[in-house]
Amino acid sequence: MNVRGLPSSVAAALASPERLEAVEATLPPYAGPDADFTGIVDLAAGLFSAPIALVSLIGDGTQWFLARRGISEVSASTKDCFCAYLLAESGAPIVVRDAAEDRRFFRLPDVAGDRHLRFYAGAPITHAGQIIGSVCVLDAAPRTGVPDDALLHLQQLAKVAGTLLLAKEEARRRAIANAAISREEQRQASALDAANVGSWLWNIKTGSVVANPPLMRMLDLKPGAPLTARRIFSAIHPADRKATIAKLRTALSSGSEYDGMFRSAATGRWLLGRGRVREWDGEGRPLMFLGITLDITEGQIASERMRLLLRELNHRVKNTLAMLQSLARQTLRQTSDPASFMEAFAGRLHSISEAHALLSDHEWGSIRLTSLLHAQVRPYADDFSAQVEIHKDEVQLGPDQAIGLGLVLHELATNAHKYGALSAPEGRLVITARVVQEDDQKVLIMTWHEAGGPAVTPPDRHGFGIVLIERSLDKVLGSSVHLEFLPSGLTALVRLPL
Repeated sequence: MNVRGLPSSVAAALASPERLEAVEATLPPYAGPDADFTGIVDLAAGLFSAPIALVSLIGDGTQWFLARRGISEVSASTKDCFCAYLLAESGAPIVVRDAAEDRRFFRLPDVAGDRHLRFYAGAPITHAGQIIGSVCVLDAAPRTGVPDDALLHLQQLAKVAGTLLLAKEEARRRAIANAAISREEQRQASALDAANVGSWLWNIKTGSVVANPPLMRMLDLKPGAPLTARRIFSAIHPADRKATIAKLRTALSSGSEYDGMFRSAATGRWLLGRGRVREWDGEGRPLMFLGITLDITEGQIASERMRLLLRELNHRVKNTLAMLQSLARQTLRQTSDPASFMEAFAGRLHSISEAHALLSDHEWGSIRLTSLLHAQVRPYADDFSAQVEIHKDEVQLGPDQAIGLGLVLHELATNAHKYGALSAPEGRLVITARVVQEDDQKVLIMTWHEAGGPAVTPPDRHGFGIVLIERSLDKVLGSSVHLEFLPSGLTALVRLPL
C-alpha cells in the first residue's frame, strides 16, 4: 500500500506525469459543476436506477465533479474515492456489487460512514491514451449483477463526456484567440454596454448613423432597417424634438459641444446627449459627429421626488408651526409658572418631534403603528415589557394621523406616568388596537386601559391635557377620542379612520 492508503499501482497511475498532463489539457478554468454535463449524469442514473451519478475529472489529489446527482459536494479526495481504481484497470470499467465486502473499498468514508454506499459502477474518460476522469453511478444498496448493455452504455456515456470535454476546451481556446485579436475594441464596447452608455457616430454627409446596443435600447429602435439621423430624431419625444435639433445645429455650426436632455418617444425615459464634431472637410464643413447618450431617468425621478418631498415638508412645517403656536398659547393659559410651562410644553414638543422623525425616516409617506406606540409610550414606563401589554393589528398611519395620534398617546402616557398606572410599580397598561370595516372604510379602534395604579377621581374641569387628547385628531375626519375616568383606572377609546 502507498502512504496515501492506495495500492501502489493506483498511486503511481494518479501521479503519472503523462496522465496529469492529459488532465491539465482538458481541465476547465473552473473545475466544478457544469450544466453541459447534467444530461450525462441523468442518463447514467436512469440506466442503473441509481440515486447517485457523477461525471468527474481525476487529478493527483482531487477528484472534481463536473456534474453530480444525489450529492451536494463539488469535489473529493482521490484517496477516498472509488474512481481512482479505474486508473489501474487499463481502460476497463469497474463494477463493485457490495463495497462492504470488498477489501479495496470497505474502509472508504462513503462506505463506512453515513452514506453506507455499497454499489459502484464506473467507466473511464480518456484523452491522449490516458485516463483523466470517469462517469460513475453509486447506490447504498448492494446489487447481485449488472446488465451488460447498461455497462456498455455507461462506457459510451464516458466517451461522450470525453468528447464534450475536448470540444469545450477547444472552443475556449478559440474564443481566447479571437478575443486577443479584437481585445481593445471589445473592451471599449463592453465598458459602454455595462455602464449603459449609448454611443453613436453620425456621418453628416450621408445621414447614416452607427450606434451601439444601449442607444438602440434607449430609443427603442429595432435592428435591421438602416439607421439614419432621421430615424433617431423621430425616436425623440415630440415635445423635446425641436429643441434637441436646434442644439445639434448650433453645435454643428459653431464646433461647440452639444449637450441636451430629451425624452424617448417610446418609453418616456429621460436621456442626456453629449457630442462634438470630430471631422471636417477641406472647406471646414462638419463630416463626422461623435456622441454619447446616458439614461438619467432615475436622477430625474429622484430630483422630482425631492422637489415633491420639499413641498410636502414645507407644508408640514407650516402646519406644525401653527400647531406649536396653539400648543404654546393653550399650555401657557393653564399655568403661570415658567418651569411648569416648560415641562408641559417641552413634552408636547418632543411628542411632535418623535412623530416627525419617524415620518422623515419614511420620506413623509406612512409609519407603522407599532413604531409610534413604542416612541410615545416607552419613555414613560419604568419597565415597559412588564407594565405595558399591547394587542394590535399592524396598520400604516399617514402624517396627519401619526402626528395627531402621537399627541394623544403622549398626553395619555404623561398622565399615566404622573398620576395613573405607570406611576406605580404594580400598575399595568393594556393597549388594544383593532381594524374594523365600517361600510366601505377601514377604521382603527384603539383602547387604552389602565389598571393597578392609584384610584381615579373624575376631574372637576377639563384641563388643556384632556382637551388636547380629545381634539388632537380633529384634522382626521370622522375621528374621535372618548375618556372614561373609572375608579380602577383611566380608559380611552380612540376611533381613527384609515
